[in-house]
Amino acid sequence: SDAICNFVICNDSSLRSQPIIFNPDFFVEKLRHEKPEVFTELVVSNITRLIDLPGAELAQLMGEEDPKLPGANSTASGFFRSLMSLKRKEKGVVFGSPLTEEGIAQVSQLIEYLHKNLRAEGLFRVPGNSIRQQILKDALNSGTDIDLDSGEFHSNDVATLLKMFLGELPEPLLTHKHFHAHLKIADLTLFDEKGNKTSTPDKERQIEALQLLFLILPAPNRSLLKLLLDLLYQTAKKQDKNKMSAHNLALMFAPHILWPRNVTANDLQENITKLNNGVTFMIKHSQKLFKAPAYIRECARLHYLGSRAHTSKDDLDLLTSPSSKELQPLKSQKRSRLDTCHQEETQQRTEEALKELFRHVHNMPDSAKKKKLIRQFNKHPTALTPGSDVPTSPAPRRTRSRSFSGLIKRKVLGTPVILERKSRDATPEPERVSKENVHLLQKCGSPAHMSQAKLKSLEGQKEESCRRMRAHLLSKDSSSL
Repeated sequence: SDAICNFVICNDSSLRSQPIIFNPDFFVEKLRHEKPEVFTELVVSNITRLIDLPGAELAQLMGEEDPKLPGANSTASGFFRSLMSLKRKEKGVVFGSPLTEEGIAQVSQLIEYLHKNLRAEGLFRVPGNSIRQQILKDALNSGTDIDLDSGEFHSNDVATLLKMFLGELPEPLLTHKHFHAHLKIADLTLFDEKGNKTSTPDKERQIEALQLLFLILPAPNRSLLKLLLDLLYQTAKKQDKNKMSAHNLALMFAPHILWPRNVTANDLQENITKLNNGVTFMIKHSQKLFKAPAYIRECARLHYLGSRAHTSKDDLDLLTSPSSKELQPLKSQKRSRLDTCHQEETQQRTEEALKELFRHVHNMPDSAKKKKLIRQFNKHPTALTPGSDVPTSPAPRRTRSRSFSGLIKRKVLGTPVILERKSRDATPEPERVSKENVHLLQKCGSPAHMSQAKLKSLEGQKEESCRRMRAHLLSKDSSSL
């Protein structure tokens, strides 16, 4: 089949940069071959959306009933029908036999040859030589190799033989089951503003319906139909040379590919115009008819690849309806409440964890590491220190004095100051005092507990010690002089 993808490993580095050609109908053909019942139901459901098929005609399209064709119960032209049926009893390997891949391979030689000779005037209308046609027919039936380019056969011989092959098939190329569907497709017309049907054909719907109908043709019929319509399309493009338009070609081929077998023009009556116009339309739009509609491709792709949301068109309309728009604020409010609750829970857990961490640090033995951790807590009292368990941060240490009076004080109070510095580093005090009063604080306690008289006496002792020190220094300096 022309729709099956082939994967080839290429070792040529110069060809690896070429774009990869992928068949867009790959999943469509995969579904058609692997699950024909699912595929047929999918396609037929969309056909009935475009055209109105009563129960009997739908059953005929699905193959559930034998097709009821025009002229089946008529006695007119009975001799002509008997003659045609007797003529088709002379079956060969190719001609008169059901359509097979082998038959298509033989007939494709005729189609390939005609593609090279489209300029012959009256192609498919002017009959060829009957003797040469019989020779060519026997060669095709026997399966022997034929050299059509040798000049032994004329293009009119080949064109007439191609029509003969199609006319001798047991049923038309488009099958009896599809006959009523093609009549309905020909009736598809546009509607005016008031919703009334007009006489203007609805080309888009006709193309879509034919695309769907061709998808459920038997594979050999679809392959040969594609080759044939492409040949007729190219022939019509050369109508300035061969004088064969799309309509003229339709008149030649409609009885062979669409008309039911064993019927005459009188049996079809009013339907002849529809059928001929239908084949004309197929020839003109043949380049679009063998592509699956986009929604069929998507359904086939989702069937194999899967999807979390198989949303129909009606569901999409509901999602965009006014009532759904009113629900959007409610959804956003509910989402915001959930987010707020989640944030409060997270904050509560964080505060509990910080309290536990702070208690652990507070119970650690006194050390430089503990002081460092406490300083980090104190840098961010609101973020890192929860509750009221956080102690006040210690006051910053005063810088050491480098003045002359400070030197005197260190000389006089050196030992007690060193001892007090060590004790202060071990246990921080809630309140700091100056270094010169450390020895007095050791005896009397905190300045807050002293009376005014004691403070005056202490100040006096301080001044007296300073005076003695100055006198001692002056005496040493005078003696040295």
